[in-house]
Amino acid sequence: MMPRPATVLGLAAALVLIAGCDDMTKQKKQNPYASRATAPGEVPAGTVAYGEISAPVPPVTMALLERGQTEYHVFCAPCHAETGDGHGMIVQRGFPAPPPLAAERPQFVYDVITNGRGVMYGFAQRIAPEDRWAVVAYVHALQRSQHMMVADLTPEQRVAP
Repeated sequence: MMPRPATVLGLAAALVLIAGCDDMTKQKKQNPYASRATAPGEVPAGTVAYGEISAPVPPVTMALLERGQTEYHVFCAPCHAETGDGHGMIVQRGFPAPPPLAAERPQFVYDVITNGRGVMYGFAQRIAPEDRWAVVAYVHALQRSQHMMVADLTPEQRVAP
């Protein structure tokens, strides 16, 4: 008994569709603001052109670290977790785990926050450049805290809240 032509055609179509599926994590990203030719509208006066750093690297202060901690908890902790190990709540819900926050150069961390990397989208439109530097400072402090020993602290640091 020969199969019906419609059945064969349906199976062939299903095979073609299945063969075209992937996990979509290796797609190229395009930022529509990357150039004037692809920008969706006029750039408002006073904005920073894409790719430029509008804020110099600020000195690390307690206020900067606190601002960085706040921004990290809002934008980074859902995926990277409070400790930076890459097992945040989003990952526990089935999304791919980001790499643990390793000791990277500050400019690299800033660029990843700005432009994204892998499946992470960039936060250039969501986090101001000054706040990105605050997050970089907090991430650096978080990295250092993972390897700090109590014996390395001064007596004043041991009693500080």
